[in-house]
Amino acid sequence: MSAQGFLELRGIASRYGTNQVLSDIDLSIEKGEFVALLGSSGCGKTTLLRLIAGFMAPSAGDVSVSSRDVTRLAPDKRGMALVFQSYALWPHMTVSQNIAYGLKLRGVPRAEIAARVSAMQQLLGLDGLGDRKPAALSGGQRQRVALGRALAIDPEILLLDEPLSNLDARIRLTVRHELRALQKRLGITAIHVTHDREEAMVMADRIVILDKGRIAQQGTPEEVYNRPASAFVAAFMGAENLLHLSGRTEGDDFVLAAGAANDECRVPLGARLLASGEVDARFRPEAARLFAAGDAIGAAGGAVFSGQVLSVSYPGGHWRHVVRLGDTEIMADADRAFQPGDAVNVHVPAHALFLFNAPASGPATPISRAEPAKVTA
Repeated sequence: MSAQGFLELRGIASRYGTNQVLSDIDLSIEKGEFVALLGSSGCGKTTLLRLIAGFMAPSAGDVSVSSRDVTRLAPDKRGMALVFQSYALWPHMTVSQNIAYGLKLRGVPRAEIAARVSAMQQLLGLDGLGDRKPAALSGGQRQRVALGRALAIDPEILLLDEPLSNLDARIRLTVRHELRALQKRLGITAIHVTHDREEAMVMADRIVILDKGRIAQQGTPEEVYNRPASAFVAAFMGAENLLHLSGRTEGDDFVLAAGAANDECRVPLGARLLASGEVDARFRPEAARLFAAGDAIGAAGGAVFSGQVLSVSYPGGHWRHVVRLGDTEIMADADRAFQPGDAVNVHVPAHALFLFNAPASGPATPISRAEPAKVTA
């Protein structure tokens, strides 16, 4: 990535009264890049999008596009278009009139408006629907009309505020791929706000994860998924299983102490700076493997925890088990169903186990970007 991006945010902060919503946001986005702003409700992602769009002014920092400061410019002077979560279509206007709305406000000649509207309807699969009003359209069709209205003004940057959240699950899967394909085809820069991890993973070139108004991590989908920079990011990216362990540094290794559910094992430190003391171990249910107690696990590296199955369900494609490990309950998936009461071993492969210092023990240190943690039993 170049030192100077197409869209630059420097030192952005925002507050409502005494409530600090955003702090120290530095973000550089390349032309043609698709960036997802990902986070839970209240993390500041929508506020950041509105600051970029110009609907709000930052309390500190600046926004620039192509080295042009747009921090104090009105929304219609920034070369951006925003697709709202609710689509915000005019109910009394037809599809064609909704798409043409922004062009009409800009005083574009009538013949050119007609040509652009026709092109947008063809591009978005809305041919034959130009005379319909929003109430006569499906959710997916309304989403396309809102997108067509945004694209018709030929924006440099497309801003998307959870535009797929109102669609049912089946249509959402289709539309997310259509939207991504359209963005790549047009080469437009896109910033997409979402709380849906999978949506961000399949659509974005880069994911920016926000937590309490700050950037917790940014990187490619593969980077933030496989090399989370903090316990928060690991949990948000699906590693919700949490075990509180302890250990000590010993040469190039971190030695996990034996506990109620595990034997002692060694973890190569690599580039990490884990402090001796308590650590949080996180992993995803689908990353774990279940074995009956006494079964051979094989030579594969990883950490092994012993426990008892509490319950089992079938969400589709695998069996999901709730397993008690000592005084903690975790979830683990398997290709077959174990029964409640069964004694099992839970094997977590080396690449799937994320270790961080517990808050009281020291700083949560990111796993090396070059190499995930390796654990040997």
